[in-house]
Amino acid sequence: MVAMMNPNAPFTAHDAALDSDPAETAEWCQALESSLAHCGPARARYLLQRLQAHALELGLEREAQAFSAYRNTLPVEQQGAYPGDLELDERITAILRWNALAMVVRANHAYGELGGHIASYASAAEIFEVGFQHFFRGESGGEGRTGDLVFFQPHSAPGIYARAFLEGRLSEQQLANYRQEVAGNGLCSYPHPWLMPDFWQFPTGSMGIGPLSAIYQARFMRYLQHRGLLDTSARHVWGVFGDGEMDEPESIAGLTLAAREELDNLTFIVNCNLQRLDGPVRGNGQIVQELEALFSGAGWNVIKVLWGSEWDALFARDHEHALLRQLAATPDGQFQNLGAKDGSYNLEHFFNQDPALQRLVAHMSSEQINALKRGGHDFRKLHAAYAAAKACKGRPTVILAKTKKGYGMSSAGESRMTAHQAKKLDVQALLAFRDRFHLPLSDDAVEQLRFYRPAEDSPEMVYLRQRRAALGGPLPMRRSDCATLPLPALDAFAGFALQADGKEMSTTMAAVRLLGHWLKAPGLGPRVVPIVADEARTFGMASLFRQIGIYSPAGQRYEPEDAGSLLTYKEARDGQLLEEGITEAGAISSWVAAATSYAVHGEPMLPVYIYYSMFGFQRVGDLIWAAADQRARGLLLGATAGRTTLGGEGLQHQDGSSLVMASMVPNCRAWDPCFAGELAVILDHAARRMLVEQCDEFHYVAVMNENYPQPSLPPGVHGDVLRGMYLHARQQSVKPRAQVRLLGSGAILCEVIKASELLATEWQVDSEVFSVTSFSELAREARDHRRAAIAGDVEDSHVRRCLEGDAPVIAASDYVRAWPQLIAEYVDAPYITLGTDGFGRSDSRRHLRRFFEVDRFAVVMAALYSLVRQGTLPQAVLEQASQRYGLHREDASWYR
Repeated sequence: MVAMMNPNAPFTAHDAALDSDPAETAEWCQALESSLAHCGPARARYLLQRLQAHALELGLEREAQAFSAYRNTLPVEQQGAYPGDLELDERITAILRWNALAMVVRANHAYGELGGHIASYASAAEIFEVGFQHFFRGESGGEGRTGDLVFFQPHSAPGIYARAFLEGRLSEQQLANYRQEVAGNGLCSYPHPWLMPDFWQFPTGSMGIGPLSAIYQARFMRYLQHRGLLDTSARHVWGVFGDGEMDEPESIAGLTLAAREELDNLTFIVNCNLQRLDGPVRGNGQIVQELEALFSGAGWNVIKVLWGSEWDALFARDHEHALLRQLAATPDGQFQNLGAKDGSYNLEHFFNQDPALQRLVAHMSSEQINALKRGGHDFRKLHAAYAAAKACKGRPTVILAKTKKGYGMSSAGESRMTAHQAKKLDVQALLAFRDRFHLPLSDDAVEQLRFYRPAEDSPEMVYLRQRRAALGGPLPMRRSDCATLPLPALDAFAGFALQADGKEMSTTMAAVRLLGHWLKAPGLGPRVVPIVADEARTFGMASLFRQIGIYSPAGQRYEPEDAGSLLTYKEARDGQLLEEGITEAGAISSWVAAATSYAVHGEPMLPVYIYYSMFGFQRVGDLIWAAADQRARGLLLGATAGRTTLGGEGLQHQDGSSLVMASMVPNCRAWDPCFAGELAVILDHAARRMLVEQCDEFHYVAVMNENYPQPSLPPGVHGDVLRGMYLHARQQSVKPRAQVRLLGSGAILCEVIKASELLATEWQVDSEVFSVTSFSELAREARDHRRAAIAGDVEDSHVRRCLEGDAPVIAASDYVRAWPQLIAEYVDAPYITLGTDGFGRSDSRRHLRRFFEVDRFAVVMAALYSLVRQGTLPQAVLEQASQRYGLHREDASWYR
């Protein structure tokens, strides 16, 4: 019975032997068919579900497949009439295929190293065109944002450029400059908003980032709607991705969230051309069936578009399910092989493998067999799927569209292993491409790879413009115009930090307190988006649960265990805090959605994502880079920062590298303040840069969990705090023997201050103590001055002004030495760096700082060593200091 009712299962002699009563089996099947015919699919599905539930009650093991038959989900009778001009859609698609191909091949004929991709767009052209011509809504031209959000498969970028060329948005010269950007007027390789800020909206070049980002953008639209900030009900998120791309963990990381929060404003179209870069996605399996099981198991609506209209008659006559059995038994590696071969080969190696199949296609020639298209190349089938996706309510939809990689490239690459690497085609292959798609190009035009654009009054161009006008205008398009937000004066919200007067607190607690003041500020407060992965209580943010609520589209359907507490866990439909659970990738994706809201929605927001710093850049660096590409504006707070401030947590929690990683991102400003006053100045500066000046940058700020006395910040140093370094104190001895400059960053500044006192009282060495709030900002400015000096200007950077002369400089931080070494080349004096290179350890802060040689005694020893090496102090001083502080050579921990 199971085999008979599952058309995906191949019938064998063993199956027949199990069927002890074929007549009864036939009756069951006929009953189901009768219910389907007379009562509809809903009743038939209910009966199957009821039988399955009853079987489980009887103790029978569930044997149902996690996927449906290997055929189109939507039957022909549910397909509906095609609303467009099918002939014109196909002609336009052929033109786009040619221009995309010509763009890549021309670039690689001229410059062989440029690369590019032809086969991906060739397989996805119909997928994109059904969207462009009938579903993807553009901006209406008004003040607000009304268009859909579309995530484009990155390797298909040439096809998107080709369409923009037909629309008159890109010139022929720009197409000719594909992947040639340095001289200007070129086109970038993949979707990059940083490089084409008026064109691309979302970066998808790194596989897997697009699917996860699309989910969280759809979710953030609901967040804006539920909080009453913006009506996003008319907007939809579309994502076109590759089947091989779905192997990336990020691609599937947010699937259950999308279903759990009923994001029916989201549709994925997975281009199942069965091939990744080197070969089949699942050579011995079926990626379509695997993805259906994955998405349906996560709660998505799944629509399969596997076979074109030419197959409909075959399926209608396949009463014995011979075709379905053969399709179910064919692995993707064989499908790829069949796709690369002609009709004769397919007839012999697929249809002739079963007598029932032979009878099914006995009337068909090899040419007719060859003309059987896959569903992803059929406008009718795709349109029906898109329409069904838009009509689905209560859950997201994925369309699994089966295509051929390199479709139309014939012997040059269609369904071949080398299709992805195809960048050059010989003249014969180009002529064959022209003839296959009936392009009006002369042999000479083909050989010279001329771009083709029909006349403005041609049916193709008129139809193209009409369709986009009806849908609201061109896509992709990015706008960055938005209103500025009012910010409270620094003194008004940060007085406790600026005038700390020695109160003990950690900079993490200071940051949370500053955030609380922002949340209460008129105009700004509702636009602040606090985000945590799962550590709000750790960071002292539990008070925000009741104050602003935790966002949940379902509200709170239960009474929390701590309902009577002042810090009760409160979920609300209009909640402001995004508490994402244990998913750094999800939390940073929410941050990106909020940080790009100014461009995507025209609504500026101030997202503040606070997290364990070690799990920040190190855990989700690719997403951070994508955020930088799309010009994100927001705050990242790396809490419990530093390798020795989080004493007992050990190797995988102690952070010694995030600031260096942050400094490598061009539009990220990285900060390492020690004191609450410095932190307040930095956060105020960051908010004004992003929300008032509207700079395309984001700020990473390291904050520590260590409590220590916080001094008041002198008002005259605010400017130097933002330049990256200011003079914190001078320490003078009674009879000075020498002088050094000590630089301290973050929590290690406290050790540096203690070291300056030891140098003065025990060694008669005077010192200047500088608080370094950002080595990367110092290096950035110094680099610019160095470049100007090379051109003939005077080199006068902040580093040179603060550290002029030959007095030795010692720089210490709670990070690897690469952090303070960022300014080494701009310091003329002897320069020694102390840092926490190596793996972390579990111990007390005092022991950890001794172990990593960043404590006060290590700073003193480094200063004395510099003076000895300079000849200012005698060699004996080092031995005396080593004995006094209990430091011996065998204690050295260089090899960690």
